Amino acid sequence: MPQPRPPFAVVVRAMTWEPLSVPLLEPFVIASARVDGTRAALVSATVLESSGARRGTGLGEAATLVPVTREDQPEVLRVLAAAVPLLEGATLASFAELTTLLDGAFKTSPVARAAAECAILDGWARAANVGFARFLGGSGASLARELVTDITLPIAPLARMVANAVAYRALGFTAFKIKVGKHVDDDVRALLGIHAAVPDATFRIDANEGFSADTALALLGAARDAGAVVECFEQPCARGDLDGMARVTAEGGVCVVADESVRTLAELEAVAAARAASGVNLKLVKSGGPLAAFAIGARAKALGMRVMVGGMVETRLGMGAMAHVASALGGVDFVDLDTAFLLADDPFDGIYSSDGPRLTLATGHGLDVRVRSRELAKDG
Repeated sequence: MPQPRPPFAVVVRAMTWEPLSVPLLEPFVIASARVDGTRAALVSATVLESSGARRGTGLGEAATLVPVTREDQPEVLRVLAAAVPLLEGATLASFAELTTLLDGAFKTSPVARAAAECAILDGWARAANVGFARFLGGSGASLARELVTDITLPIAPLARMVANAVAYRALGFTAFKIKVGKHVDDDVRALLGIHAAVPDATFRIDANEGFSADTALALLGAARDAGAVVECFEQPCARGDLDGMARVTAEGGVCVVADESVRTLAELEAVAAARAASGVNLKLVKSGGPLAAFAIGARAKALGMRVMVGGMVETRLGMGAMAHVASALGGVDFVDLDTAFLLADDPFDGIYSSDGPRLTLATGHGLDVRVRSRELAKDG
């Protein structure tokens, strides 16, 4: 898919960065990690049309989740401090020039890169008076303005997971993403207990690389025997275990979604060639920003794969930017843009409105996001 050409060139006038640490309502536990708050950086970029007539300031979020991301918050902040001087003053006339600039400044830091790219694109779109999804290459009537997200149930004691499921079901959520991958017996009990409590719900299972193919298939068998409807199984096996992923894809009877296994277009092609998944999860910080995530999603659709959009543990800013990628793609099959609901507070306004699981994108320029409070942006 050819990249659109921005309507005018811009100069990156100024950039800032700061820690973004927002506490969670309760711990977020997956097979490989536990976090109690966001461990991120907030990046701001002001761009100026080369003629000086128009300007815009955009925002981006660099969200880490160790060890899913190799980078943690302190490293991201150090990388930004070194990279920003290489970006300020640059003149950009195309997305290809932006890609080249960022590739040089962020050689091994996709998380920090994603925030810088998002902030520059947001500022550029605002200067052009264009919505972010359209600026990425989404076209007119194909833009998806409404998305329906699932809600994640992190690994926790069974009673807590069931109570959370019941509470979220009362708010209108019908699709539950259940984190598994530590102890399969506990995972089976959790899945069956939640299914009994919310029998009309559907489930998306995410092992975060925690299982062998045999264990993943055993969990799917237990769910099937109980009558639970599993829509997809995300990253059941280790990212390099394409044979195991392929076996779950062939024998599991559900859509297998590659997450950790696909960070680049080349990895997507390898997964598709191995028939290791029938879907892919797009994340901004995994692929280095909105442009790469959009390109991977477009290619996955062309290959006949299903597409999920998700994130790490992110605020409304990160979730909303990913929602714009989904909109630009004309919609996706699975939406997992829920972590802003899990925060004790959110320092941003705008991007989207929510009614239970239904997210409606704002129609302003760029991401149409505003900083509501900087008190929550503290050293992590």
